Amino acid sequence: MLLKNNSQRLFGLIIAIVLLILLMCASIVYGYTDTTWKMVLDAFRNNNGSNEHIVIETVRLPRALIAAAVGSSLAIAGALMQTLTKNPLASPATFGVNAGAGFAVVLAVTFFSIGNLQAFTWISFLGAAIAAIGVYAIGSVGREGLTPMKLTLAGAAMTAMFASFTQGFLVINEAAFEQVLYWLAGSVEGRKMTVLTAVLPYLVISWLGSIIMASKLNVLSMGEDVAKGLGLNTGFLKICAAIIIIFLAGGSVAIAGPVGFIGIVIPHVARSIIGIDHRWVIPFSGILGGILLLVADILARYIIMPQEVPVGVMTAIIGTPFFIYIVRKGFNAR
Repeated sequence: MLLKNNSQRLFGLIIAIVLLILLMCASIVYGYTDTTWKMVLDAFRNNNGSNEHIVIETVRLPRALIAAAVGSSLAIAGALMQTLTKNPLASPATFGVNAGAGFAVVLAVTFFSIGNLQAFTWISFLGAAIAAIGVYAIGSVGREGLTPMKLTLAGAAMTAMFASFTQGFLVINEAAFEQVLYWLAGSVEGRKMTVLTAVLPYLVISWLGSIIMASKLNVLSMGEDVAKGLGLNTGFLKICAAIIIIFLAGGSVAIAGPVGFIGIVIPHVARSIIGIDHRWVIPFSGILGGILLLVADILARYIIMPQEVPVGVMTAIIGTPFFIYIVRKGFNAR
């Protein structure tokens, strides 16, 4: 279904926002602890200190907000990466950015016994930046310069390298293994509001920055030579977009661990609904990314109840068939 004019797109965006809010409410209501919609209202209006009210206020609410924020951030990062690289398979997961951020955190835990949340945030950003620069540098080597195929191969190599290093360090340090194993699978379970508030300023600035540069991304998608002919400073735009991607991916990994597939799947879904105008692709991707992660998180609570499946596993289950479809069809990443 393609929304062809701005009025239809605005209506579709409003519907998506309403759905996101409803899913956040559902995330607060449903789970192992039996609660109702009335209990949720009472917990915020007149908290009586009961177990249900404590769960709603201190566990479910932060979890819903974190899922929405992380899903939105990963989807927007994926949309930006696909545009910059003109590669339909680009995402923080496939290009090693998530793996680099995760490796940096594991390295800090293993060798420096760092457990401070604020430190985790900056370490995650640093790992994401190193991975992004590494993939770009490797993909630029050779006569042809930077090509989508070389970027994909460089991203796969970088992901495999960081994953191997991460596993190796965890094998030699059992304490670190126990501390970060569930985090590495990708999860929003048990996260407190302070985890989100520590990185939220960076995420909000990145969301706003990506929307501000949307019209310039439309020009860039016409081709580098055309964009330069129209007076666009493509180098500066790419640097700004890269910084935003690092903040979005690094912040998301710091909160929830390396959650995959959202950055690949959602931008394609958004473009199939509203076309290739980034002024709409970016906000649609953000809203749809939050929706996907919320759905995955709610489903994760019921698959093997009373235990929970890490949300990263659920996004992989949902995203793998679509990833194969993208590879077979060769979607346009403009």
